[in-house]
Amino acid sequence: MLRSIKQLYGDKLGASDGEIGHVKDFYFDDQNWAIRYVVADTGSWLTGRQVLISPHSIGRLDQSEKVLRVKLTRKQIEESPSIGLHKPVSRQYEEEYHQYYGWPAYWQGDGLWGMSGFPVGALPPQSLPDKLAAASGTQPGRADAHLRSTQAVNGYHIKASDGMIGHVCDFMMDAQSWAIGQLVIKIGHRFSGKEALLSTKTVERISYEDSTVIVDLTCEAVEHGAGRHTAAVGAAG
Repeated sequence: MLRSIKQLYGDKLGASDGEIGHVKDFYFDDQNWAIRYVVADTGSWLTGRQVLISPHSIGRLDQSEKVLRVKLTRKQIEESPSIGLHKPVSRQYEEEYHQYYGWPAYWQGDGLWGMSGFPVGALPPQSLPDKLAAASGTQPGRADAHLRSTQAVNGYHIKASDGMIGHVCDFMMDAQSWAIGQLVIKIGHRFSGKEALLSTKTVERISYEDSTVIVDLTCEAVEHGAGRHTAAVGAAG
């Protein structure tokens, strides 16, 4: 079952013991096209920091609710490794984050999940002390070059093999695996153009310098999918 990411922005986030804010953004891995984190806007609760919520703590998305239920307590979230606003997510931070919650790392071994597989939604073990995360003594890591914001990529131009055509206006995500299977693109005028679904398997790469998604299709092939968006979303439920 597919979900529109754009329609999830603003949905409330509920911990096991109360609300924690609402959905502000999603970070996705542009190698495996899978959502790795929900970015929470916590309002005045945790001012001055960014809170990331892993799909491990949510599991399958419920189509009927406008609240994403997070299988964590407010205290667990508050005491999780802190990352400031507008800072890139480093691999060092991700390692500390997954160690704190006791979750497997998505980028290696048995923790790998993406286009197939399911992020485990069971309750994690008790939170580990903050000192454990700091005890590794590793040097600050670089930002993960493959972790990107859906909000930032929205609006990127689509470059086919024979020219520019349209721009990204939404992402279609599988409600169980959290994998982004399709981009919704708009062809023509930003407001009156027609929409098309574009499989992420056709994406060769994303140029962040040029704000462009490069696909292995001709303009004609991309445009051939125009008009199918409404039917596809209706079929997805």
